[in-house]
Amino acid sequence: MTRWCLVVEDESPLGEMICDNLQVEGYGVELVRDGEAAAERIARGGLDLIVLDVMMPKRDGFSVLEEMRARGDQTPVLILSARASDEDRIRGLELRADDYLTKPFHLRELLLRVSGLMRRAAPAEESTEVLEFGGNRIDFRSHTATNWRREELKLSESELKLLRILSGQPGIAVPRREVVDLLYGPMTPVTTRTLDNVVAALRRYFEPDTHKPQFLHTVRGVGWRFTQEA
Repeated sequence: MTRWCLVVEDESPLGEMICDNLQVEGYGVELVRDGEAAAERIARGGLDLIVLDVMMPKRDGFSVLEEMRARGDQTPVLILSARASDEDRIRGLELRADDYLTKPFHLRELLLRVSGLMRRAAPAEESTEVLEFGGNRIDFRSHTATNWRREELKLSESELKLLRILSGQPGIAVPRREVVDLLYGPMTPVTTRTLDNVVAALRRYFEPDTHKPQFLHTVRGVGWRFTQEA
């Protein structure tokens, strides 16, 4: 099923570049160039994500966001703005933006943040409730697991979420930034060590040899990859 993204950007070349790259990633895309047009399109619904500029003709992005949240519209919003002050970022958070990226930005980072928000908003029924691999069995409903040594384990929320993220894309290297955004949220400061500790804990539970992982692999310079078969 195609996921639809609305890009709200008054700079035509930039907006078209963003749309072209989102289309390459497989999303359906619409582009509007002012705040009034954005508010009208958002009100019609049917969107999975909104990339929203702040400084626009006719109406600013903050007022558009405030209006949609006031009527209960919880469509994920990524603010993309040249306004980089702490006050502006705080204002975005107060209005319940899901992410805030400042211009100039790296295209790959934008695409990863969009991907992360899309995954977080995906229907829960798309994910399995029980994961089995290498003699390990994880029950996401009860937060429990039995490993290959037949030890019963109680997993933390972070450990469960990380397993869901990686096992949902078997054989694919999931970028570290995307994992952080999905696990903790894009606006939460997280140290590299925090995430490494979660991965290390999962390996202690489920890998016969933590120094030679068979299921939870580190992909240098990228992130992690899960394989179901050793």
